[in-house]
Amino acid sequence: MTHVAVIGLGIMGLPMALNLVAAGHTVTGYNRSQGRIDKLTAEGGRGASSIADAVADADVVITMVPDSPDVEEVVGGAGGVFANARQGALWIDASSIRPDVAARLADEARDAGLRPLDAPVSGGEQGAIDGALSIMVGGDAADFEAAQDVFAAVGKTIVHVGPSGSGQTVKAANQLIVAVNVGVLAEAITFLEAYGVDTASALKVLGGGLAGSKVLDQKGQKMLDRNFDPGFRLALHHKDLGIVTSAAREAGVATPLGALVAQLVASLVATGDGDLDHSGLFKLINQLSG
Repeated sequence: MTHVAVIGLGIMGLPMALNLVAAGHTVTGYNRSQGRIDKLTAEGGRGASSIADAVADADVVITMVPDSPDVEEVVGGAGGVFANARQGALWIDASSIRPDVAARLADEARDAGLRPLDAPVSGGEQGAIDGALSIMVGGDAADFEAAQDVFAAVGKTIVHVGPSGSGQTVKAANQLIVAVNVGVLAEAITFLEAYGVDTASALKVLGGGLAGSKVLDQKGQKMLDRNFDPGFRLALHHKDLGIVTSAAREAGVATPLGALVAQLVASLVATGDGDLDHSGLFKLINQLSG
């Protein structure tokens, strides 16, 4: 099987690495906090003391870090991925970053002798745990095919969407759809509660019709329970909506609903709720409704 290095063992990266171990791959992980490395090694993975150590013998390098500057930091410099991964290795960036940065870094990776794929994921922490992520992949078709065994260990819906940067563009669209859905679900539940409706029953019947969605399935009960433990933090969705609004402006595309939700999310982050799950948007809708 393949030797895979995973750089970034956070909420998404660690379960992805564990699923790669379960699929029979040799997995070496690196993370800034040792505790996450220890969790990987306890389940049969290997730990590394540096990025250079992690990627030295890897056939595939996966980076899963929060934002564009974080990706640039882990791939660049004398201790980064580009300087230390072996020639011909696949570099799969599963982070959610700006499409223009993804395209530029792909060119730099090719200059370094690597085969880059931007492959952001959707499905949240539970999707990562279940190995059921949706993966949108930009890059060369041949490199996409070469990565199939790795993708199959962590995802369920895996689609090549175009050249480098395309995966990140599709992820931005995904985050726009999710944010608007989370916002309107919060409004709907607040509306139902104001009329004293049995909200659990209401969500059940709504979920069986055209209003049904994965957002309703995964976030509705969290809103009913007022349980905003993070599966995907508001701070990260705030970052992603910044990517959407910036890219839409550059393309001359109007996103009025997205812009409104982006401001609501920004207000929650600014007032200290950035570490809540993005279903925590319900908290603000409740406050606005008195």
